[in-house]
Amino acid sequence: MWWFLIPLIVLGVIVLTFGVLVVLGRYRNGALLRPLIGWLSKIGFMRRLFTKASVAALERQNPELASAMRKISTVASNPNPQAVQKAMSRLTPAERRAYLQASESQAEEAPNRQARRRVEKMQQQARTTRPGGGGSSRKRKRR
Repeated sequence: MWWFLIPLIVLGVIVLTFGVLVVLGRYRNGALLRPLIGWLSKIGFMRRLFTKASVAALERQNPELASAMRKISTVASNPNPQAVQKAMSRLTPAERRAYLQASESQAEEAPNRQARRRVEKMQQQARTTRPGGGGSSRKRKRR
């Protein structure tokens, strides 16, 4: 006779879980939610869900930055300076401005000296990037 309570129990657990996630997200700008999201991101479909949600939120807030991040993400797995420079040259001026502003705000949040220096170096490389590569593409013959 108690079998009719099973759907109510499942629904209650789902509502309770959602409520806990909302409260954790509101408390201290989600500081307690971030470890939970990191742990859940180990599951493949959850990672794709979180990535899709964050990209959609970024596109609503700042479309230029979303477009720049999409173009830069092609070299994110192998960030050698030439590939980053090539990706930065593909950005429009509005995208480059949005990307540099985001990287500057991220530099303020850098946790330690090494991270701040890495961000500053990337910003310096981005500022010195010139369209066309800046040099001759032909190699000299060695004698």
